[in-house]
Amino acid sequence: MIQTLTQLALLVRDYDEALAYYTGVLGFEVLEDSQLSPTKRWVRIAPKGGQGAGLLLARATTPAQQAAVGNQSGGRVFLFLETDDFDRDYAAYRAAGVAFTEPPRLEAFGKVAVFADLYGTLWDLIERR
Repeated sequence: MIQTLTQLALLVRDYDEALAYYTGVLGFEVLEDSQLSPTKRWVRIAPKGGQGAGLLLARATTPAQQAAVGNQSGGRVFLFLETDDFDRDYAAYRAAGVAFTEPPRLEAFGKVAVFADLYGTLWDLIERR
């Protein structure tokens, strides 16, 4: 059996606000943006040139979903963004105003730093050894 994890749903407040951040600040690309109803869109994004799973931007509609925006993992790092050049991406993200919660550090697996996106969702930026 072959299975592949292709995308993760990420709760957001607003589709266009999220698209502006993830494409304009983090440099992701839009894979799909389809209107499903007057209030719902199917919006998929991924890092440019990436080969891993993408994100489905899911606009929070219920009070429970709205409360979970930025905290889908209970305050833990939720998403892991691997790069082939940590220093390049760290500098670019800092210049774009990305809020890192700690300075870069070396771990057994490589170089890493945690950042918060526009909603407070925690990400690891990682360059593997």
